[in-house]
Amino acid sequence: MGTILLAGGVAFRVWAPFASEVFAAGTFNQWSATANPFACEGNGYWSVEVPGAKIGDEYQFVIRYDAQPLIWHKNPYASELVNSSGNAVIHDPNFNWTGDNFTMPPWHELVIYEMHVGTFNDAPGEGPGTFDEIVPKLPYLCDLGINAIEIMPVAEYAMDYSWGYNPSQPFSVESALGGPQGLYRFVKAAHAHGIAVLLDVVYNHVGPGDLDLWRFDGWSDANHDGGIYIYDNDRAHTSWGDTRPDYGRGEVRQYFRDNALFWLNKYRLDGLRFDSVANVRNRNGNNNDPAGDLPDGWGLLQWINDDIRASQPWKITIAEDLQDNEWITKDTGVGGAGFGTQWDASFVHPIRRAIISPRDADRDMLAVRDALSHRYNENAMQRVIYTESHDEVANGKSRVPEEIWPGHADSWFSRKRSTLGAGMVFTAPGIPMMFQGQEFLEDEYFQDTVPLDWGRLHTFSGIHLLYRDLIRLRRNWFNHTRGLRGQHIHVHHVNNSDKVIAFHRWEHGGPGDDVVVVANFANRSYASYTIGLPRAGQWRVRFNSDWQGYSADFGNHLGYDTTAGGEARDTMPLQANVGIGPYTMLILSQDNA
Repeated sequence: MGTILLAGGVAFRVWAPFASEVFAAGTFNQWSATANPFACEGNGYWSVEVPGAKIGDEYQFVIRYDAQPLIWHKNPYASELVNSSGNAVIHDPNFNWTGDNFTMPPWHELVIYEMHVGTFNDAPGEGPGTFDEIVPKLPYLCDLGINAIEIMPVAEYAMDYSWGYNPSQPFSVESALGGPQGLYRFVKAAHAHGIAVLLDVVYNHVGPGDLDLWRFDGWSDANHDGGIYIYDNDRAHTSWGDTRPDYGRGEVRQYFRDNALFWLNKYRLDGLRFDSVANVRNRNGNNNDPAGDLPDGWGLLQWINDDIRASQPWKITIAEDLQDNEWITKDTGVGGAGFGTQWDASFVHPIRRAIISPRDADRDMLAVRDALSHRYNENAMQRVIYTESHDEVANGKSRVPEEIWPGHADSWFSRKRSTLGAGMVFTAPGIPMMFQGQEFLEDEYFQDTVPLDWGRLHTFSGIHLLYRDLIRLRRNWFNHTRGLRGQHIHVHHVNNSDKVIAFHRWEHGGPGDDVVVVANFANRSYASYTIGLPRAGQWRVRFNSDWQGYSADFGNHLGYDTTAGGEARDTMPLQANVGIGPYTMLILSQDNA
């Protein structure tokens, strides 16, 4: 489908089942509306070979429907546009991938950094940021310890500024961000730094702005207002416009399946995050609305996941469903949607409540316990866990430090409790994720026109160091916290009065593997607090979020190494005392034998 380069020319192929004639017009024929007619293949497909057409030529398809005037549309499969309201461009598919030998990290070692290309490293007042402007920051991200960047959608959208969730041309890379060549360069550079690149894709709606797919071949009727690509009647309705794709049409299903494979194959991307899967599988985005289910949407998700798993199973597919639905990540063979993992609402909401609530008495340690232990299908890696994402910090919702104390995001309380939340993300089972700027206490809620304030990296260099330390421990950089990569957790101490919780993490168990995490959710310190421990001998404090190296006004409370012995406690065979500061997390482990 789309554009096929030939020796001495180009072939075009398009689906337009209600068209009576189709033509190719462009710089190759002086924009003649009728010089290059397509041949009808039957079944709604049309094709033409255009001698002399070449890479870089601009073009459109010219369609005659019934007796109506000719209509001009861009190629739905176009890989490049001048801009969202301009012409398609015959794309140069060549890129020098020499030296790109990247290997995707195992999923249990992933640490994801969610990023908006247009604001990550953009100079104020100079248009949106580009892929090329991210590249100088890759050494910084590598040092931080993340090994996967998840970029918000970059398919061509209306205007230059956007979150990206309004795709007008799903196969074309947004021109304002640097277009196809910019994405090529970014992926190769990220891979050279050992960083995977994941892309957010939007299949629950299209447009609605600059949407060439709307009435693409001219046809519509009372029940198909949007034409061949859009559902009929109320199935078309979404919160973003009446533009839900018609998953019941084989050609539309093929279009979105091709799109998913296109991103992974053409740009060597390492995974996809699917926006609002709930609105692909149900017209109302609801688990408890069987009348609104869209079986064809569910089938499309299964098809895409099956094809990805069959051809490149090491690449990850992430669902944003947020309905606590384990069928999203069940295998398709038993009827599941087949995703590798999904964003976990059962983690983010309880943890955010526990750190944002103004009163210590309102922090629910039982809810924290359940959030730590939650999983899908007995597999902790089937969930992505976080306290900030683009959805959590936009549309009137603030960054976590600002939520904790509005107008005082740099306060002691905001720093202590937001970093306590980060500690939960990087020590709980699951795939941890953070949102851009979280590591230097960005307090501005997310807007697609407001760049990150990189000056805060200097102001809050200690908070950045805290995140770096957490990430490195999560990835077992020093070979004494291997258990943080594992599946296993036992929340063995829950004190809802003192607001202290402790849990044991392990992969295989033993010195260098067993990890115990102690978290104090209250504004008081303990010189000696007794908890159970799983093994005898000395336990070293690998991380103390109260360390003054993270902030001069942190208390530097205690956090001493301790020795396990004595009687059983908290369902553990031994016990020991620890010192812990207010709103503080400790991570303890034993030296390798």
